[in-house]
Amino acid sequence: MSALAWIAVVSLLCWLWLLLGQGFFWRTDQRLPARSAPPDWPDVAIVVPARDEAEVLPRSLPTLLAQDYPGEAEIFLVDDGSSDGTGELARALAAREDCALPLTVISPGEPGPGWTGKLWALREGIALARTRDPEYLLLTDADIAHEPDSLRELVAAARSQRLDLVSQMARLRVASGWERLVVPAFVYFFAQLYPFRWINTPGARTAAAAGGCVLLRTEAAERARIPESVRQAVIDDVSVARAVRRSGGRIWLGLAERVDSVRPYPRLVDLWRMVSRSAYAQLRHNPLLLLGTVVGLALVYLAPPVTLFAGLLRDDPVAGWAGALAWLVMAGTYVPMLRYYRQPLLLAPLLPFTALLYLLMTVDSAVQHYRGRGAAWKGRTYARPEASPDR
Repeated sequence: MSALAWIAVVSLLCWLWLLLGQGFFWRTDQRLPARSAPPDWPDVAIVVPARDEAEVLPRSLPTLLAQDYPGEAEIFLVDDGSSDGTGELARALAAREDCALPLTVISPGEPGPGWTGKLWALREGIALARTRDPEYLLLTDADIAHEPDSLRELVAAARSQRLDLVSQMARLRVASGWERLVVPAFVYFFAQLYPFRWINTPGARTAAAAGGCVLLRTEAAERARIPESVRQAVIDDVSVARAVRRSGGRIWLGLAERVDSVRPYPRLVDLWRMVSRSAYAQLRHNPLLLLGTVVGLALVYLAPPVTLFAGLLRDDPVAGWAGALAWLVMAGTYVPMLRYYRQPLLLAPLLPFTALLYLLMTVDSAVQHYRGRGAAWKGRTYARPEASPDR
């Protein structure tokens, strides 16, 4: 066979292995596990780190304030050095008469040495929340909107399944053309890296969470030293899940049905920043891992269409057929995620183009790191962040 045909065949074999051997990552059936109402509803503290979130807060915070929870629950919003009036807006939203839960707003100041901004905010919020002695902590981002029964269902799942950490990957906004092209693939790639079935298997080594919605047993947080043990992590949700699992906790991660992100990413540059700010941190700032990732993405995602069309042009039937089959399997595995996001299935064959964008975003993340810009987010830059649980 020609070299082109060998590349196409290897790519096809990779896709057959991904289809059957990577925890069925492409399926979207991992939703909140079976649950029933507990005999007594435990106290819950909801901690919301917020930095310059005035744009999204009117669509997210009221959904927390209106939670229909049978037990005691309180919200602690940590205003992390905002310059847009986030704290004042939160207080104004909580002053409405229809709020079911009380809100406390604190402003802890700039992060201490060795802390990333979000984890410093979580540290301060969790410390205050623990004075109320809650059984659970709900860690949720300021751009996440919850249906009225969200907290109740999370607690019921945690109690019924005896879980220390229950996390739902919020359904991200998909409205603009770029969001339709990039966002479903973001969750698809995440699930490929961290197959939910593996995460949800007791005793498994794979661990991850989705930082937008994490219900964490307070006892488990203390045992895993959250957030102190992960204070330098840029990818904090994965680090938290690993710390909880390593300390003996049971974790669960799945797709959300009634938890949504309201943050818009209308332009490609907005999505680019979202991905590139942490992509190289995911690779532990390792040039060899970066090289392997680039080669792997090219072989798995770019080779199928390239070998198909090159095989047709060069009259190489093996390259053409193997490339076509690999592309078909790839598109087929993407269909469930497109259905979950209620997007046209015609986007499935475009996954190689989206993968190329992610490849470029990852390379750009490394370039920014070596330029000293690192993980830049809302005016803060972490040039060489560390994440000890990832090491």
